[in-house]
Amino acid sequence: MNLRLLIPFIDPDVREWSLLARLLRWLTFLWLFMGLVVLFSASYPNGDANYGDGLYYFKRQVLWVLLGLVVFNVVVYSPLRYVLGMAHWFVILLLVFIFITLIPGLGTTTNGATRWLALGPIPIQPSELIKPFLVLQSARIFGQWERLPWKVRFTWLGIFCCVLLGILLQPNLSTTALCGMTIWLIALASGLPYSYLGGTALSGVLLATISISVKSYQRRRVLSFLNPWGDPMHDGYQLVQSLLAVGSGGTWGAGYGLSQQKLFYLPIEYTDFIFAVFAEEFGFVGSMLLMLLLMSYATLGLLVAIKARHPVHRMVAIGAMILMVGQSLLNIGVATGALPTTGLPLPLFSYGGNSMIASLMAAGLLIRVARESSEAKVVSLQGRRPAK
Repeated sequence: MNLRLLIPFIDPDVREWSLLARLLRWLTFLWLFMGLVVLFSASYPNGDANYGDGLYYFKRQVLWVLLGLVVFNVVVYSPLRYVLGMAHWFVILLLVFIFITLIPGLGTTTNGATRWLALGPIPIQPSELIKPFLVLQSARIFGQWERLPWKVRFTWLGIFCCVLLGILLQPNLSTTALCGMTIWLIALASGLPYSYLGGTALSGVLLATISISVKSYQRRRVLSFLNPWGDPMHDGYQLVQSLLAVGSGGTWGAGYGLSQQKLFYLPIEYTDFIFAVFAEEFGFVGSMLLMLLLMSYATLGLLVAIKARHPVHRMVAIGAMILMVGQSLLNIGVATGALPTTGLPLPLFSYGGNSMIASLMAAGLLIRVARESSEAKVVSLQGRRPAK
């Protein structure tokens, strides 16, 4: 096996890549390094108190990062046609896993949601792992929509609906919304008629409304988001503590490792609300630098999509960029009170192996599109007469 697939930081071939691909690669590594640094600080008190080891979460995250980097490099060096050709099998396999989590006794329940399967000591979260494959398959379908027969179109639209329904039943409204918006935005970018898109959007809003109406905890989250101070010790507790952390950072922050809210005031401080710890320690200036990184990543991702010659590749670039940047903005919006409290992780920051692998795979897809877009076109000489 080629060792460059295992050691992505040491690769002499990178100098031959396009400028966009190289910039995205180093931005991804910078983002990943920042995430590990912040996770070390955010998770240390919890690991020390609960496991007697402040490095408990950090060491496990490093192992997931190493595995995720292997996936990242395999994707970066694999032709997109091969990756796209396997995407539908992974979507179907992970869809089966999603519904297996709903079977009593097979799924692992945490905080009232059954989203995991325990394969020995390794927890598998199919709803996280399916995200990059949904991007690939939806790009494959919508990128060549006009050439596909209606049977194929309806089949995959039905499978996409089953994926969203399965994730919603876990229940996981936030991931359902993210996957639904990603598929919808890829369809929008591909040029599907607005009549189709409008009807789909209304159906999604209706489904979300029904879910919020039926599930009382989701309804309480929305109400507490509107006025978290109305019940600061119960439904509004998470958001209140997050706002206190963000506000305590001030202009320059309290300093690395000096967050007070992570000391058992802010819940799930190393996953969903890790940005609040970051904002408290690095302040407004650090938060703006992180936003600048996200905006730079989004800009490069859009440039890659614009330069892509194949419509399917263009949709892959757009979908991967949405997963990385769009999910980050949603997570930050939750931590700052701009959006209702949800369970979306911050890519490359939050603790969790499934999220890390999915995020690094999405980044790898974006870089792969950038690489293939810069390759010279091969002109066939077959059938040409030799010049006289």
